[in-house]
Amino acid sequence: MDNYRLTHRDPAPERYGLLRVQTAGLGPAHWLTERVPGQGDFGTVAGVAAPGFAAYARVLHPASLDERPVRWRDVAASYGREVAADARWHELIGTDRDYGNAEVYGLPGVWDEHPAEGPTPPDVARALIPVLASHTRTPERCWFGLWNGYGRWDFDRVPYFETPEREEVLLAGTLAEAVSPVSMEEFAELPDLWWPQDRAWCLGGDVDLVSTYIGGSHALIAGLLAAPELEVHLVAPGDEVG
Repeated sequence: MDNYRLTHRDPAPERYGLLRVQTAGLGPAHWLTERVPGQGDFGTVAGVAAPGFAAYARVLHPASLDERPVRWRDVAASYGREVAADARWHELIGTDRDYGNAEVYGLPGVWDEHPAEGPTPPDVARALIPVLASHTRTPERCWFGLWNGYGRWDFDRVPYFETPEREEVLLAGTLAEAVSPVSMEEFAELPDLWWPQDRAWCLGGDVDLVSTYIGGSHALIAGLLAAPELEVHLVAPGDEVG
């Protein structure tokens, strides 16, 4: 059954960027909510994206230096470390999990801003879109999930679907429109979940993560690993996401 939370606030917007907010049913998201126990558990790769795909990839959100992207592997090399598929950013820079308040903040000439925490950053999304588009028959008809707790917009009157990670508002649009929310507000969050009508793949992110996870075919994951604009690692669906 669709879930509702009602308050006395103003209604939610009809659009989120160019994406259409769905208020008349959550059918396209039901496949994400009907999971076999033990598949797609909370805190796993398939819990953030979706279970059942042939292969999975972890796309790292870059750090930055003077507002230019910096790859984790370059940061790691500066500390004499390497980046494994399950690398944690705080361990890479030698601090604890609460690195936002840590004394370790940047390395001159290497990085000065942590990787973006949250759903896929716009520049990463723009690099992902052509690869994703080439591995679906329905790039013009896609669905998206947006966590209803981001706070800038009131989605309390909009039905939501539940994943192991969050309660998500359902949006609809083309794959190219996934980045359109930043045209509404520079710092708007992109959707956490993306999937095409043919369900050829599923992309997942989360407000607490510095990586995006994607499940799809072996060919898609190989294409992501080969994309020069992205820093990608092969992962398994049951791997922890930290």
